[in-house]
Amino acid sequence: MRNLTLISSWESQIPTAKVTATAFDLDENAIYAASETRNAAGEVDVVLYKIDQSEGFNKPPAPPTLAAKFQTLASSTGPGVHQTVALRFMAETRKICAIMRSGDVVVVPVEDEGAPFEVEGTFEAGILAAAWNPDESVVAIVTGERKLIILTSTFDVLSERPISVEEFGEDAPINVGWGSKQTQFHGSLGKTAAQAAPAETVGASPDDDALPRISWRGDGLFFAVSSLSSSSATAADARRALRVYDREGVLQATAEPVAGLEHALAWRPAGNLLLGTQRFGFAGGGAGRAGRHDVVCFERNGLRHGEFGLRPEALGVKGVGMGGWGYRVRELAWNSDSNVLAVWIEGEKGDVVQFWTTGNYHWYLKHEISAPSTSASTPGRFTSLTWHPELALHLTLTTEKTLMQRMYSWDTFSSIARPPNDSGAVAVFDGSQILLTPFRSQNVPPPMSSFQLSVSPPVTSAARTPIYATFCPENDTLGLLWEHGYVEIWELHMRLLPGLPKIMEPTRIWAGSVSDDQTILWRQLALEAAGVGYTITALGTGSGNAKDSVAVLSVKDGAATSPGAFLLPHRNCRLLTGSVADTYQGPDGEIFTYTHKDEVLDRIARFAEFCIHVHKVAVPGEDAIFIGLAKSGKLYASRSSEATRVLSTNTTSFTLASAFVIFTTNTHEAVFAPIASLPGVFAQEGEPPKDVPAEWERRKVERGSRIVVAVPSAMGLVLQMPRGNLETINPRPLVMEVVKADLDAGNFRKAFFACRKHRIDLNVIVDHDPEAFCARIPAFVDQIPEVDHLNLFLALIGRGAHTPEFIAKCCDAFRAELERRDLTEYVNAILTAHVVKTPPDHEAGLSLLLRLRESHPDIVEEAVKYIIFLVDANQLFDTALGMYDFSLVIMIAQHAQKDPREYLPFLRELRALDKYYQRFKIDAHLKRHESALRNLSLAGPERFDEAVEYTEEHRLYESALAIWKGTEHHVDILSSYGDWLFERREFRQAATALVEAKRTTKALIAYEKGLDWQELFELAQSDEAEMDEEAVADLAYRVAEDLSSKKRYVEAGTVLLDYAQNTQAAVIALVQGNAFSEARRIIRLHSEPNLLEEIVHPASLESRAQISEDLTEMREQLRKQVARLRELRIRKVEEPDAFYGVEDNPALANVDVMTDVSMAPTAFTRYTVAPTSASRSSRRTSRSKRKMERKVGSGRKGTVDEEEYLLRSVSKLADKFAVAQGETRSLLPHLFRFTEEHRAEGLALQRDVAAFEAELKEAVEEIWARPAVDGDEDAEPVDGWVTRMAEVEKRKAMSPIDQVPKPDAARVKDWQVNLLAL
Repeated sequence: MRNLTLISSWESQIPTAKVTATAFDLDENAIYAASETRNAAGEVDVVLYKIDQSEGFNKPPAPPTLAAKFQTLASSTGPGVHQTVALRFMAETRKICAIMRSGDVVVVPVEDEGAPFEVEGTFEAGILAAAWNPDESVVAIVTGERKLIILTSTFDVLSERPISVEEFGEDAPINVGWGSKQTQFHGSLGKTAAQAAPAETVGASPDDDALPRISWRGDGLFFAVSSLSSSSATAADARRALRVYDREGVLQATAEPVAGLEHALAWRPAGNLLLGTQRFGFAGGGAGRAGRHDVVCFERNGLRHGEFGLRPEALGVKGVGMGGWGYRVRELAWNSDSNVLAVWIEGEKGDVVQFWTTGNYHWYLKHEISAPSTSASTPGRFTSLTWHPELALHLTLTTEKTLMQRMYSWDTFSSIARPPNDSGAVAVFDGSQILLTPFRSQNVPPPMSSFQLSVSPPVTSAARTPIYATFCPENDTLGLLWEHGYVEIWELHMRLLPGLPKIMEPTRIWAGSVSDDQTILWRQLALEAAGVGYTITALGTGSGNAKDSVAVLSVKDGAATSPGAFLLPHRNCRLLTGSVADTYQGPDGEIFTYTHKDEVLDRIARFAEFCIHVHKVAVPGEDAIFIGLAKSGKLYASRSSEATRVLSTNTTSFTLASAFVIFTTNTHEAVFAPIASLPGVFAQEGEPPKDVPAEWERRKVERGSRIVVAVPSAMGLVLQMPRGNLETINPRPLVMEVVKADLDAGNFRKAFFACRKHRIDLNVIVDHDPEAFCARIPAFVDQIPEVDHLNLFLALIGRGAHTPEFIAKCCDAFRAELERRDLTEYVNAILTAHVVKTPPDHEAGLSLLLRLRESHPDIVEEAVKYIIFLVDANQLFDTALGMYDFSLVIMIAQHAQKDPREYLPFLRELRALDKYYQRFKIDAHLKRHESALRNLSLAGPERFDEAVEYTEEHRLYESALAIWKGTEHHVDILSSYGDWLFERREFRQAATALVEAKRTTKALIAYEKGLDWQELFELAQSDEAEMDEEAVADLAYRVAEDLSSKKRYVEAGTVLLDYAQNTQAAVIALVQGNAFSEARRIIRLHSEPNLLEEIVHPASLESRAQISEDLTEMREQLRKQVARLRELRIRKVEEPDAFYGVEDNPALANVDVMTDVSMAPTAFTRYTVAPTSASRSSRRTSRSKRKMERKVGSGRKGTVDEEEYLLRSVSKLADKFAVAQGETRSLLPHLFRFTEEHRAEGLALQRDVAAFEAELKEAVEEIWARPAVDGDEDAEPVDGWVTRMAEVEKRKAMSPIDQVPKPDAARVKDWQVNLLAL
């Protein structure tokens, strides 16, 4: 669907030259042109001119300068034949090699001015053809003796052999004749006739120039030679043969004989096709109608592979001479990326070059270039045609005195009309046929189209194919422009919606020329509606390197008036896409406005490079933004000459639609950038982001897809694949824009069906504006009265992400509205509104059925079936049973097709019971235990024992206490509750209940087991316990022992002192807990100083020894772990991949996975959702996921996991040392006040702790020294196993010191006793 458009051109005049060949210097971006003239001595003077274009192709080339010149003998080949067979700039040696027809191989240095040329060798018989392979390592030459010679770049001979040989080549096929006429049965007489080869005359075309041709494949491994089989071009048996050789000159294959095959030859660089031309309709030519002329295709093995016609009847240069055909094909040439074939046609009225492209097995004529004529009586002639070796769409043409450079680009001529008039029309050029397809109405795959518009420029024009097409943004009027300035305006009258009328009925409303100046070559057109007429703006360039010309015309009522024509300040400018008045793009990417009246240029934006396609985007409340796509694949956004940003660096195509900038990338994604978010891009500073913002929606597309056109009204985006076929997709952003617009306008029905068609969750209708939607529910029901659609909508609301309160509010609003309209008609929708709530209100739905059973029994049956469809039948049966209505239960059971043997006996049994006991049985069956207990309490006092058993069985103590509160049975419930708590080892709660139940003995046991000693002794010394002092003392010893086992030494000492009256035992318990201050206080209080020396002194030394032992262990651990951390950090630098556990998996490279998300299955689709085996096989349990996480996070030796493990270990060591410091702080004052031995031990302990504290501080500072790291972007956490595993992998790449907080090695302050050091 793409066309070729001219974006720039340059001309270099050489008035004294006769240019015949060109060569490219890719390193310095220069072109060398060879000029030939014959002197009086019969020799040929060859002059080489250099045209420097090192400043870039957006700047004018430098004037031609003389680079070198040399002389050579003239060849005796026919008149008019150029003497330069091949001209090549050798990049390695910086020399030009000219292979002359006389046989000389001339090498000319171009670096040294005045350096003499060298003749590397001479072929006495002359040279008929020569061609260098693409890498310039070898050259193939056909000599006048019809020999093929292969030379290296140093002109050493690799091989030499004759061209005309009988053998096929090394790839000769093996044919056993199966199925052929020769192997069939013909009888004895017919067998000989069948085996005889058919007589077929294969001759050469009269247009054949009798010269051989050589063409290399793009990879340089093979080349083809086309030559006549006879040395005489006029011999009757002469025919052209095509042979394929490898780079060593070994014959590989010979093409099958083709009658009328001509001299032109071109091997597609991609390698799949070898092209020539074939004439028909003469003796020895192809069998076909006279005048037929084809481009025929061959494979490398010589077999034919299709053809296409050249359409000679439409040639503007065709005459009556030249063998009666009036033209001939001069040469064929492929561009470097194999997409464009140039056909050089020499006509009686002049030369023309045609551009042909192929797609979907069809060949399109995209463009024509006519040779400029120096006078009206002299036809224009080209002398050479050369594609640029690297720039795919850069063509160089020469005439005798002019070198022309033309740069092209691909462009899609599509409609840019806005909704609701957007037709999505696209125009494709195919010669004089314009293929039109409005994609809003039809998606017609190429090469077909909805309509073929035939256009006919004036007969004076040599080029019959338009150069540009544009659509009017307002009404899709089509404008066509030819290079010589002829314009046609067509009103297409397209049908926008499906229906019976014709897809379009075009009417030409005006045709004419935009200017009388025949020297201007026009290349771009813009069309704008102006009232009842149109304004035409045409852009072109005059001869030479003049500035661009702009012509503006007004067309009204079939007549045109010219308001003005003027020059722009630059050459090779570009009109913006659409109708943007007085705004242009300069050759360097500058966007400017220019008015010819004031001649004032105002720069308003700037791209970093020239962009082929530029759109102006209006952002509400902001300056206009210009979006441009350059050939480099960069998508730019600019709103001033300074503010320019890169939106994407790998863009392949883009368009504007529905408030989005839509572009495709070479990573096979379509990206939808909201126009409203573009101003935020300019707030970003620094380098352009590597990826597009996360808030821009993206969608996978087929590999190589490009945008053809977007149709906002149809919510469609048309893509074209590399092979040419089309695909229309409906991206979610485009659909949502239309849906939101419809919701804002209150068009709920259109929005509803758009969501259904494109499988978008219907909850978006509510999510758009929940409060407004609830207020407009009556309008929603007015537009969508169908019950089935309402049922579906309500079901999806119930499964949405809204809060249960909102869902209930919305469903109640629907229910109220539907009940107000017609309860019987909308009964199913009302039932749906009841059951989709969270939690579902099944009872309300069944109550509705009870109401309808009396007044409308005819609809109840269907309603029951429907609610059974919505809700599980067993659940409905239980709900009806819980309503204590047996008739409703039986109705549900019958329609659910339950087996009567399952439920009738149960119902009979229930009917025989009393009211409340019946309800108890029902509630117990439904596991509604609290309701069952309540009904059982109402069944009478004789059921109390059963109620207690039921309470104990189902642990309904809180409900039972509430039910029997204030009754004589309340104490029994409390006693049972206390026993249950005691069994659950909830001793504190059990004791409280048992005390309340007057069970003091068991309450004491509960307090003792719970070590609630304050409450225990308070109760033990009360009147209810009746315990003597001896029993209390025994109890105190038991409790103190239990407290000491739990390391609650201070509490144990208090119990022994207060209730056992044992001071010595209390002091022993206190010193075990390092409570020396409290022990000494008690000793002083009870006047027992002997306990100080007997118990406290030895215990303090034991505590000091224990602290020293702990410090020794901590010191050894710290030193080992610090040393290991040093080793790991050396390994981190030397072997980072092994340290971080990086494992590249080549099998996952370039994986292209398409994802498709659709709405969740509903109750209406649950029976049609097919199970997926993939998800079943890849499912992980929660236990296995957690196990894998622990495995990943384990401290593997030599990795980042071990470093993190060691850091956490050092952090725990700091916590342990803080505890030891606290114990030391409590111990040191006592060691200071005891004996000299204790004081010495205290001093030693203080020094030991201080030394380790300093060592720990130093180690922590070394370990947690933070290197310079790049900041990480925070991401919003998402729950899930995959996310947690991704977080584990992310933490591996982070420094462990970022994950483990740095500990405080000196968190305990003022722990020393200063007097110890004095």
